[in-house]
Formats: sequence, C-alpha cells, structure tokens
Amino acid sequence: MKGRIHNFNAGPAVLPLPVLEEIQAELLNFKGSGMSITEVSHRSKWFDEVIQDATTRVRRLLKLDDSFRVLFLQGGASLQFCMIPMNLLPDGQSADYVNTGSWATKAIKEAGIQGKAINVVASSEDKNFSYIPKDISFSRDTAYVHITSNNTIKGTQWASFPDTGGVPLISDMSSDIMSRPFDPSLFGLIYAGAQKNLGPAGVTLVIIREDMLERVPRGLPTMLKYTTYVDHNSMFNTPPCFAVYTIQLVLKWLEETIGGLEKMEEVNREKAGLLYKAIDESGFYKGTAEKESRSMMNVTFRLPSEDLEKQFVQQAIEHGLGGLKGHRSVGGCRASIYNATSLEAVKALVDFMDEFVHENG
Repeated sequence: MKGRIHNFNAGPAVLPLPVLEEIQAELLNFKGSGMSITEVSHRSKWFDEVIQDATTRVRRLLKLDDSFRVLFLQGGASLQFCMIPMNLLPDGQSADYVNTGSWATKAIKEAGIQGKAINVVASSEDKNFSYIPKDISFSRDTAYVHITSNNTIKGTQWASFPDTGGVPLISDMSSDIMSRPFDPSLFGLIYAGAQKNLGPAGVTLVIIREDMLERVPRGLPTMLKYTTYVDHNSMFNTPPCFAVYTIQLVLKWLEETIGGLEKMEEVNREKAGLLYKAIDESGFYKGTAEKESRSMMNVTFRLPSEDLEKQFVQQAIEHGLGGLKGHRSVGGCRASIYNATSLEAVKALVDFMDEFVHENG
C-alpha cells in the first residue's frame, strides 16, 4: 500500500495488511452494530462473538485439549513475571528458571522480590546470552520450570523445548507464539504479550492447564488470581476489547490465509534462512547469536563499526525499511521478522544489505 514501509520493529510490531484493512473497513460500523468495536459493550453479543471466536481459534491452532483454559489479560508479559510465582509456587517449594537474557532475568527478579525459592539451573550469561543452554539438570521436586522461548534482544530461540521429566513447563512465548507448531501437553502455562507476534499492545494471551489452578492461594488480591479470569471468561473487569478483536483477526488470517502453524513455520524458516545466508556470506555483517540457537523471529547482527551501523539504519529508512536499530541495551542491528513480515519485505532487506556492502565494504 502506498506510503507504508517494510516494518522490522521488535514490538509493537508489524500486523498483517489484510487485518489492518479489515479493521479499517469495520471501524465505524462493526458488524452492523452502528458502532465501532471500540464503542460496543464488552457484555454485548458483538464482543462476545469476538472473544469466543478468538478463544476457539487459539485452541484449534495450538491443538489444545479441554484441559487448557485460554485467557486474555492485561499488564503485559511483565505482570506475568510476578503472577506466575504468586499463583503457582506454593510456600515451601521451589521453581527452576533458565536464564537466557533480559526477559528471563526480569522474571527471576520478580519471583525473588516475593521471597520465593528460585533455582537458576542454567544460564547463558557467560557468553552474553548468545546461546540456549543444553543438557540441563532440572530438580525432581520443583514446582515448575520457567523458560523464555525466544529472546528478542539477543536473537536466540529454543529450537526444541527441554525434557523436564514431567514437571510442568512454563514459557514466556511473547515473541514467537503461533510461529510454529509444538506439543502443548508439556506446558502448565504459556503466556505471550500480543504486541510482537499476535496483535497490538494492551493484551496478554495466557493459556493455563486446569490442574495448575488448584495451586492458586485464596488470599491473593482478586485481580492477581488466575481463577478470577477463568471464572469470568476473561471479563471480570472490562477487557481490552480492541486488542482482543485484533488478535481474533490475526488468528483468522493465520488459519484461513496462511493455512495454520505448519505452513507458517515453513514461511518463517524461509525468511530467516534468506536473511542469515545474507549475513553469513557477506564477510561484512556478523550475527551475534550462535548458529544452533538462532531465532527465526529476531535476527541480530553487527557491522564493522558503530558509525556504519548508524549509517545502515538511516539509509535503510530512506529505502523504506524501518525498525532495524538494535535494542538500546546492546546496540547493533536487529531485524524482527515475525509472522506478519512478508517474504517480500525480507527480500527487500537482503537486497539493501547487499547494496550497502557494495558501497561500504
């Protein structure tokens, strides 16, 4: 569409163009209601159909059985950092955490603030979080194992999920949810802030197995208990209606346009393959993540100098390629190639990278 750029922002991030066009078409009169989706009551039939359809599509795409509950919460993934130990780590027990970067570090910190017993059983901090640890020894009697499936800042991702010996796995999947199929039976809880790979900022998808709900203490504040949202179908208070609606449309796009998570993974692997090949074969760009741990969602790389990196980012914008500056904590460059990032966008980026090398290498 005229005036739009190729968006490689890490979050809030790109949304599928067909979803934005559908939002645009329905914005003033949603489903014949005479109102915008931002105006209808969350108790109305119109919004009820939205949240029910979003829930059903999450179940279908992830192949969830009836033991899982799907919730739409507020507070971002960051609120989940404290809600998880608060709800699911009983006094007298401990939980295992794997530290693979900034978001895992924050989750560990929030559990520690509550005085919870946390075991950091593996960490990649020794190499600046450039890899995913292997051969981890988990505690046999731990309450749960917490991981961050994809690290947006360092560009690493779990290629496969660890064997915890039957201990419930909990994962922050904010930046790679719905990017590939996986076995949900391994998980006691999955959470994902929507603004990276699922929708706009303002809503967090939480998928919790029903047996985990038995751990929730009665004495917690009402708004911090998972059971509150399960008992009220995510509508104890007014939910972020527009954000949930957008997620519903993204899920519809994934199912009906892309063809499901198997097809989505094929596309994502092709996009990542093209970009990593351009980096590896250039002799100019250098990937920051170890090859076996590379992310399909966030491709991080450096140029020979910081001055060249600034020049690269600026010229990229002039070529209609936005969001390529690395996270402020690490510098460098980063291309976030989430589900909604088209193959065309990645090819345009690769062409620009080749041109930049030719002019500056």
